[in-house]
Amino acid sequence: MTQGHPGAIQPAAPAALAGETVLFEGQPALVHSLGAMLLAIFTLGIAVLFFWFKRGGITYRVTTQRIVVDKGILSKKMEQLDLYRINDFTIERPFGQRIMGTGNLRLTTFDKSTPIVELSGLKTDVVQLYETLRVAVEASKQHRGVRMIDYEQGS
Repeated sequence: MTQGHPGAIQPAAPAALAGETVLFEGQPALVHSLGAMLLAIFTLGIAVLFFWFKRGGITYRVTTQRIVVDKGILSKKMEQLDLYRINDFTIERPFGQRIMGTGNLRLTTFDKSTPIVELSGLKTDVVQLYETLRVAVEASKQHRGVRMIDYEQGS
């Protein structure tokens, strides 16, 4: 067994050991829609460089406990959202994205720092990801004892 420097932070156990299962991991599609594909063709591929920079080195990781969004090409910023904080889901699959097999998943949350989390240009079946994520969110809320209460404000 190797010893690190005294006081050094040891890496955490892999996610699988902590009961966390990865549901989706990946980046947004480089060419996410039919319009983007046509633009790339008409500009002889120059638009792909723009799309690459616009994507900004984004990586999404969705697990049974949290969502991690890692952004940045040179400097990195990581945002994390625990699943029990998710309030609502919106799936967006415009025509151009459906043709390219991509879609967007917008999450409305109770998190003050990130009230809306958008997973854009996902190259996966976003409806299936939503269904899987919805079950994981409910399980996370139940595990933590979180209950949603809807109320109307009187006039």
